[in-house]
Amino acid sequence: MRPRRIKPISHEDEISLVDHLDELRARIVTSLSVFGVALALCFWQNHLLLEFAGAALPKGHEKLITFGVTEPFTTTVTVSAYAAIILSLPIILYQLYAYLLPAFSKQQQRAILPLLLLIPALFIAGVAFGYFVVLPAATTFLLNFNDAQFNIQVQAKEYYGFFAQTLLACGLVFQIPVGILAVTRLGIVRVDQLTSNRRYAYLACAVIAAALPGVDPVSMLLETAPLIVLYELSIVLARVFGQPAPLSEPAASES
Repeated sequence: MRPRRIKPISHEDEISLVDHLDELRARIVTSLSVFGVALALCFWQNHLLLEFAGAALPKGHEKLITFGVTEPFTTTVTVSAYAAIILSLPIILYQLYAYLLPAFSKQQQRAILPLLLLIPALFIAGVAFGYFVVLPAATTFLLNFNDAQFNIQVQAKEYYGFFAQTLLACGLVFQIPVGILAVTRLGIVRVDQLTSNRRYAYLACAVIAAALPGVDPVSMLLETAPLIVLYELSIVLARVFGQPAPLSEPAASES
């Protein structure tokens, strides 16, 4: 059975619950298909992925250890799955936003659509920041902490999970400007509220950084700093682009 072709839906269209569920099924199938293609590609090039992930380790720890007969294979599949998630996530997020977008009016859609272009760019920037800044500092600190007292060996399964979760978390938290711009353009939050509650926002950034992968203070500080910078950048962008769009003339004349 061929999957149903996704038909664009406008805010004015009246469709049944069955049509809603049918569209949701089609978008889920599309997302799973994209993930499947990304998984096949990543597993095909798994040796490059493993080399790419291992490059973030400090010298002397590049050779990871495994336990058991099946762990090299299962670890490779897990790394390929993590990489496929990161690779396909922008398209999956687009499918989610495209499904929810018709619920907003045309005026709200005009306010949100430009922000969708920022999603993949910020996600890639977050992943790059996690790979080039957070991971090298975190692994160097953790693997050299009390190293004279321990015979430190890095297990492949644990490290690759930490590696992928850190990159995924950094990519997601870099979406903060999109969220803040969206709520300001929709008129849900005002810019002066963002500035007056800055101290609480900083505290929230620290809490979010503490909840991200990594238990060391270096990771927490490196993840808190960009969150605060992104929040301040969001305020600047909200002042310039985030003002609610004016009401249309017919709506204004009726009021």
